[in-house]
Amino acid sequence: MSTAALRLRKVDDDVLRTMGRPGPLYVGGLALALVLVALGGYTWLYQMAVGLGVTGYSPPMMWAVYITNFVFWVGIAHSGTLISAILYLLRARWRTAVARAAEAMTVFAVMTAGLFPIVHLGRPWLFFWLLPYPNERELWINFRSPLVWDVFAVTTYFTVSALFLYLGLVPDLAVVRDRSSGLRARLYGLASLGWQGSGSQWRHYNALYGFFAALATPLVVSVHSVVSWDFAMAIAPGWHSTIFAPYFVAGAIFSGLAMVLTILIPMRRLYGLEEYVTLEHFESLAKLIIATSLIVGYSYATEAFVAWYRGSDYERNTFFDRATGAYAPFFWTMLTCNVLLPMLLFARGVRRNLTALFVISLAINVGMYLERFVIIVSSLAHGVAPGTWRGLYQPTWVEIAITVGSFAWFSTFFLLFVKLLPVLPISELKETLSHRDQPERAHA
Repeated sequence: MSTAALRLRKVDDDVLRTMGRPGPLYVGGLALALVLVALGGYTWLYQMAVGLGVTGYSPPMMWAVYITNFVFWVGIAHSGTLISAILYLLRARWRTAVARAAEAMTVFAVMTAGLFPIVHLGRPWLFFWLLPYPNERELWINFRSPLVWDVFAVTTYFTVSALFLYLGLVPDLAVVRDRSSGLRARLYGLASLGWQGSGSQWRHYNALYGFFAALATPLVVSVHSVVSWDFAMAIAPGWHSTIFAPYFVAGAIFSGLAMVLTILIPMRRLYGLEEYVTLEHFESLAKLIIATSLIVGYSYATEAFVAWYRGSDYERNTFFDRATGAYAPFFWTMLTCNVLLPMLLFARGVRRNLTALFVISLAINVGMYLERFVIIVSSLAHGVAPGTWRGLYQPTWVEIAITVGSFAWFSTFFLLFVKLLPVLPISELKETLSHRDQPERAHA
């Protein structure tokens, strides 16, 4: 067997090794995640039985942690499409090693985000009323409501992202099929759709993959723009702004890139993938984080300037209250995590230090969660009518348990993904290695 063939076979061995028998650390992590998911599910059942009075809601504070979670998880989903689709169309080869994890993160984050509008409902079993279907009540949904737009935007994004992930998996599932036996081989054989790797199959595959990449790209902009209109279409101070669509899109990509680092760094270490997920990959992700952090910081400054310049006392007072009122610690923590700390990445040594990258990514996740919390809660707490102003909103144990359960829900799916599917795109890694070998052969 030639050296090139041995190298390609080593890619199969290294990637499929992650799908081997789980160790005690993996089993313990999965068990903990399942326990927290069960706790969150039980708490939700308790909320349905008792009512939304068990939350910290009281007029006018009727959107709080649950809607914060929805916006946060939808934002996390956006970098998967950026890394996979947009960078694929731009032929950025460094995306190869990180694309699969980002695509899976996108699907699981959307699955998590979709829970919270339902959790937020007082009668969640009637969530299907949001869908346009013929019914005996002869009632139709209000298509002019941004909340209805969310339903169509998020479901469309989930469908396209799931198909995009599955399409990229097809050649790799065939590799797993060929390296398996018995029932496992039959299951992966069905999932691989009869893939044999012929020239005709690759030609059709590349055409379809490019089509889905082009289809998914505008969804990065459209989905979180629609989510931002939940707020921008309202007249509440701090919400009614035309900057919200690009502001939310930039923040979504920013938070998603940070979550990719949070996932990839420990996964690379635990499964010994240093040869394929290199420091150059992390440095490229860090540079994207710098760019999006600058855009987010510019959006913060523009938002504050417009609040002052437009001459509305209500708008100006709301922003002043964010910086000096009950939510000031959250506001300043948000600025520190999202604007100041990412500037450390301008130093090449920090960009290539995985410990520093991991800490900064965690800080960005915290900062972006606080950003959504501040936008939602502070505006409702300091609205137009002074008689409705409230002090500090305090989430109850019910909201906290369901929020923790959502993170466990996301983690459960990702842990299962690691053991059931290849975490790196085998076919694309082989293609990258082949391109690297070409100059060597030409030189020889």
